[in-house]
Amino acid sequence: MNDVDQAILAFESEFWRYPGSKDRAIQERFGLSPTRYYQRLNRLLDEPEALAQQPVLVKRLLRMRAERSDRRAAAPRR
Repeated sequence: MNDVDQAILAFESEFWRYPGSKDRAIQERFGLSPTRYYQRLNRLLDEPEALAQQPVLVKRLLRMRAERSDRRAAAPRR
């Protein structure tokens, strides 16, 4: 896991009161669009090294990802 990946995990552990401010901070701090940032974060969550370094954070984010996936699967199709 490189320095940027470690910084992303540290960034995710910060508290964000307003989503827009987090998106702005992502662009300023990492030079990534929010979409690219979240794609990278999702790949990072599947890395054993990330789990070893930040187990509480990674487990929480994995749980949130699974809940979103379950909600999408349960939603009625249009």
